[in-house]
Amino acid sequence: MSYKEDNLIQIKTFDFALSIIKFYMECKSQNEYILSKQILRSGTSIGANVEEAIAAQSKRDFISKLSIANKEARETKYWLRLFSSSNLVQIDIESYLKEIESIINILTKIIKTSSENL
Repeated sequence: MSYKEDNLIQIKTFDFALSIIKFYMECKSQNEYILSKQILRSGTSIGANVEEAIAAQSKRDFISKLSIANKEARETKYWLRLFSSSNLVQIDIESYLKEIESIINILTKIIKTSSENL
Protein backbone atom coordinates (compact mmCIF):
# COMPACT_ATOMS: atom_id res chain seq x y z
CA MET A 1 0.00 0.00 0.00
CA SER A 2 1.40 3.35 -0.91
CA TYR A 3 1.55 6.36 1.36
CA LYS A 4 -1.76 8.18 1.03
CA GLU A 5 -1.55 11.93 1.40
CA ASP A 6 -5.15 12.22 2.60
CA ASN A 7 -5.01 9.60 5.36
CA LEU A 8 -4.45 11.67 8.51
CA ILE A 9 -3.77 8.80 10.92
CA GLN A 10 -1.35 7.18 8.46
CA ILE A 11 0.56 10.46 8.13
CA LYS A 12 0.52 11.26 11.85
CA THR A 13 1.72 7.80 12.94
CA PHE A 14 4.48 7.72 10.32
CA ASP A 15 5.70 11.17 11.32
CA PHE A 16 5.45 10.23 15.00
CA ALA A 17 7.55 7.10 14.37
CA LEU A 18 10.22 9.28 12.77
CA SER A 19 10.19 11.60 15.79
CA ILE A 20 10.44 8.62 18.15
CA ILE A 21 13.50 7.36 16.24
CA LYS A 22 15.12 10.77 16.77
CA PHE A 23 14.05 10.69 20.42
CA TYR A 24 15.69 7.26 20.78
CA MET A 25 18.92 8.49 19.19
CA GLU A 26 18.98 11.47 21.56
CA CYS A 27 18.42 9.15 24.54
CA LYS A 28 21.33 6.99 23.42
CA SER A 29 23.54 10.08 23.15
CA GLN A 30 22.63 10.78 26.79
CA ASN A 31 23.53 7.20 27.78
CA GLU A 32 19.97 6.02 28.34
CA TYR A 33 19.55 2.59 26.75
CA ILE A 34 16.83 0.74 28.68
CA LEU A 35 13.56 2.70 28.50
CA SER A 36 14.47 4.18 25.14
CA LYS A 37 14.39 0.72 23.53
CA GLN A 38 10.89 0.20 24.91
CA ILE A 39 9.60 3.48 23.52
CA LEU A 40 11.32 2.85 20.18
CA ARG A 41 9.43 -0.45 19.85
CA SER A 42 6.01 0.81 20.91
CA GLY A 43 6.30 4.21 19.22
CA THR A 44 7.20 2.80 15.82
CA SER A 45 4.74 -0.09 15.95
CA ILE A 46 1.74 2.27 16.07
CA GLY A 47 2.18 3.21 12.43
CA ALA A 48 3.03 -0.35 11.44
CA ASN A 49 -0.30 -1.51 12.84
CA VAL A 50 -2.10 1.35 11.09
CA GLU A 51 -0.53 0.17 7.82
CA GLU A 52 -1.76 -3.36 8.53
CA ALA A 53 -5.24 -2.00 9.23
CA ILE A 54 -5.27 -0.20 5.87
CA ALA A 55 -4.71 -3.59 4.21
CA ALA A 56 -7.24 -5.38 6.43
CA GLN A 57 -9.23 -8.25 4.99
CA SER A 58 -12.45 -7.26 6.73
CA LYS A 59 -14.00 -4.54 8.89
CA ARG A 60 -13.36 -6.68 11.99
CA ASP A 61 -9.73 -7.15 10.98
CA PHE A 62 -9.46 -3.38 10.44
CA ILE A 63 -10.85 -2.69 13.92
CA SER A 64 -8.57 -5.32 15.45
CA LYS A 65 -5.42 -3.86 13.87
CA LEU A 66 -6.36 -0.31 14.86
CA SER A 67 -7.07 -1.53 18.40
CA ILE A 68 -3.54 -2.92 18.56
CA ALA A 69 -2.22 0.42 17.28
CA ASN A 70 -4.23 2.17 20.01
CA LYS A 71 -2.76 -0.11 22.69
CA GLU A 72 0.75 0.59 21.40
CA ALA A 73 0.00 4.32 21.46
CA ARG A 74 -1.14 4.08 25.07
CA GLU A 75 2.00 2.14 25.96
CA THR A 76 4.09 4.83 24.28
CA LYS A 77 2.29 7.47 26.32
CA TYR A 78 3.18 5.51 29.46
CA TRP A 79 6.89 5.43 28.54
CA LEU A 80 6.81 9.15 27.75
CA ARG A 81 5.26 9.88 31.13
CA LEU A 82 8.01 7.79 32.77
CA PHE A 83 10.67 9.75 30.93
CA SER A 84 9.02 13.00 31.93
CA SER A 85 8.80 12.10 35.62
CA SER A 86 12.14 10.33 35.98
CA ASN A 87 14.35 13.00 34.41
CA LEU A 88 16.54 10.26 32.92
CA VAL A 89 17.27 12.45 29.90
CA GLN A 90 17.30 16.15 29.19
CA ILE A 91 14.66 16.14 26.44
CA ASP A 92 11.46 18.15 26.40
CA ILE A 93 8.74 15.49 26.41
CA GLU A 94 5.73 17.82 26.15
CA SER A 95 5.44 17.88 22.35
CA TYR A 96 5.65 14.07 22.23
CA LEU A 97 2.90 13.79 24.85
CA LYS A 98 0.65 16.18 22.91
CA GLU A 99 1.17 14.26 19.68
CA ILE A 100 0.57 10.83 21.20
CA GLU A 101 -2.60 12.13 22.86
CA SER A 102 -3.80 13.37 19.47
CA ILE A 103 -3.02 9.97 17.90
CA ILE A 104 -4.85 8.12 20.69
CA ASN A 105 -7.90 10.37 20.26
CA ILE A 106 -8.00 9.83 16.49
CA LEU A 107 -7.54 6.06 16.76
CA THR A 108 -10.22 5.81 19.45
CA LYS A 109 -12.66 7.78 17.28
CA ILE A 110 -11.96 5.66 14.18
CA ILE A 111 -12.38 2.43 16.19
CA LYS A 112 -15.61 3.66 17.77
CA THR A 113 -17.10 4.81 14.45
CA SER A 114 -16.03 1.62 12.65
CA SER A 115 -17.47 -0.56 15.43
CA GLU A 116 -20.80 1.29 15.26
CA ASN A 117 -20.91 0.69 11.50
CA LEU A 118 -20.35 -3.07 11.71
